[in-house]
Amino acid sequence: MKPFIILLLVIFGCIMGCSVSPKPIDYGHVGCHYCSMTIVDKQHAAQLVTTKGKVFNFDAVECMMNQLKDDQTEMALFLVNDFDRPGELVDAKNATYLISENIPSPMGAFLSAFSEEKAAQNTLDDNGGELLSWTELKQEYK
Repeated sequence: MKPFIILLLVIFGCIMGCSVSPKPIDYGHVGCHYCSMTIVDKQHAAQLVTTKGKVFNFDAVECMMNQLKDDQTEMALFLVNDFDRPGELVDAKNATYLISENIPSPMGAFLSAFSEEKAAQNTLDDNGGELLSWTELKQEYK
């Protein structure tokens, strides 16, 4: 009976350890997977989660996009911080992106993500730049 309980605990641990979900970013303590810079900017951070549940954190959307260009690992989740809600990860595929030289990002690409297109448009109106969809952003980083 004891080996059966141990086996169940091991299986349960494996299942819980391999869940595919976002993980909170430990700002100020964790480094970017791509450039190793400490992640401190809550408006520009990003995260990838593999199909096996492994999490990769990035200090900027541009680092995440460069990683995707270099890495063929199968990803389950593509997440970016919402510029208007610092620290809140949103689905990168549904976000609207703004490249504006008036809004610096950690790695100098001037790239910000917005969960709402209207918010991105308002920020564009105030700062200038160019709006991109996820598909257009991926083309920029091919």
